[in-house]
Amino acid sequence: MSAEPVLPPAPGAVDYLSIDFVNSAIALPGGQFVDLLGTPETTNRWLTERGLAPADAGVQEMCATQLRSLREHLRALFAARVGGLPPLPAALSAVNDALTRAPAAALLQWDEKSGPFRAIPCPTNEILDRALATLAANAADLLTGPDADRLTACGSTPCNRYLLRHGRRHWCSTRCGDRARAARAYARRSTTKAS
Repeated sequence: MSAEPVLPPAPGAVDYLSIDFVNSAIALPGGQFVDLLGTPETTNRWLTERGLAPADAGVQEMCATQLRSLREHLRALFAARVGGLPPLPAALSAVNDALTRAPAAALLQWDEKSGPFRAIPCPTNEILDRALATLAANAADLLTGPDADRLTACGSTPCNRYLLRHGRRHWCSTRCGDRARAARAYARRSTTKAS
């Protein structure tokens, strides 16, 4: 299956990579499920499209599994935040572990032609650690920042995506909004017929 988006990015997913990340596992009507991190190849493509890995990173199943695991921990933290519940300790621990996997400071380096510059080193074996740390940091910024109160789950069953609420909108896409409105209309008609 291709990694082409089945839905447009949810509101906030362009601003917060962590929303895009947790939404990479998509529940669709009819019991369908799309996992954009389902194989090493689709995981590599997802990371590359977001600037988290080079196209030739050669993601292996072990790396894809670690990313899917972090995604589930972030989903648990998002669900706890949206539901006003305490977070699962394992989810907090997984995010904190990911946050410490890569150096955060850009190191001073020197180029013989252009002189000094700062850059974060990223040898090939650290690509996964850097991606995990970047995704965890983005989620931590979202959950502790001013947009945290706008984080919500899509209000259309069976959709499992998260978004940043704008006004009264509680859907991640027009398709989900249409489905929710149709379900409410059907419920009203059914209630009226039963009366």
